[in-house]
Amino acid sequence: MAEDKKLISSLAKSEDAEVKTAEEQEDLHGENLNDRVRVLSPGMMVAKRFFRSKLSVIGLTILVILFLFSFLGPVFSPWHDGGERVKDDSPSEIIVYSRIDYVIDGEEYSAFDISSSTSTYNSRADMSLDHFLGTDTYGYDLFTDLMLGGRVSLTIGFVVIFLEAIIGIILGGLSGFFGGWVDNLIMRIVDILSCIPSLPIMLILSVILDELGVTGMGRLYYLMGVLTLIGWTGIARIVRGQILSLREQEFMLAAKCAGLSTRRKIFKHLLPNVMPQLIVSMTMGLGSIILTEATLGYLGLGAPLGTPTWGSMINAANNSILMQDYPNFWLPPGICITLAILAFNFVGDGLRDAFDPKMKR
Repeated sequence: MAEDKKLISSLAKSEDAEVKTAEEQEDLHGENLNDRVRVLSPGMMVAKRFFRSKLSVIGLTILVILFLFSFLGPVFSPWHDGGERVKDDSPSEIIVYSRIDYVIDGEEYSAFDISSSTSTYNSRADMSLDHFLGTDTYGYDLFTDLMLGGRVSLTIGFVVIFLEAIIGIILGGLSGFFGGWVDNLIMRIVDILSCIPSLPIMLILSVILDELGVTGMGRLYYLMGVLTLIGWTGIARIVRGQILSLREQEFMLAAKCAGLSTRRKIFKHLLPNVMPQLIVSMTMGLGSIILTEATLGYLGLGAPLGTPTWGSMINAANNSILMQDYPNFWLPPGICITLAILAFNFVGDGLRDAFDPKMKR
């Protein structure tokens, strides 16, 4: 009997010790959690998901390199001074081949006369330490033109997508929020603009600008205006669709019961919920705008003559001799265009996955 009492008391003591130990561990664990656990904000969660994707990081790295190359590179180029390109006027040797055909005793013979001379007119210098990619027909450094061309092409892309976003957000937001005749009017305008063929319009505009004598940077501004006029419809459709879905949610009903103004409901509650999808659409649209500008530059409809862009540099190699014998004219800008479009697509895909609330990993 005494042994049983001793056994029960020892078990009780051990249980108390275990409970105490468990409580101490729980307190200690709680202190560690308070010290170590950090609540991530939505922005940090998006950034964490974005940088977890290798393709997104690669795309972002390529974009940073292209921007540094385009906007800081010309500053260190000896062939760019005060915003103007510098021509290489150093004397260069020009070799002239002349063919002579003659007939002797009924037999036809051909001979070649080779002569050389020096001239300050630099005719397509080859790649060297002074000119990494050589020079064009007029003596301008192609490597510097490649950097300046990226500056113009990337600027056009960002300006156009920014203007498209402003118009698309305003008209798409009004269409989705008010509905009714406002929605019908704006959507019919969107349908009409979506049916306009962009390339014939650009061809007609180019002829009109030539007749009006519009040259210089003014031609570039018209180009950006037409691209904006045609391209805002896609963003407007996205904004309208998202707002049509969000305006029936409970938080919008609460905002209506609270008596908030229309402006506050749109800009404080609806648009912040549309921005993730809008950012993804804008990022992926940048690549298509740069490709469109390059296409127009190749057709001679883009930037004015003398303004280097990636498209106009490819357009300079518009004959079979330059295409075959001088790949330094068209291959580098083609590679830059491809890298820029791939990088924007990679970043857009990464942002789409990062903003997706269903992505838990």
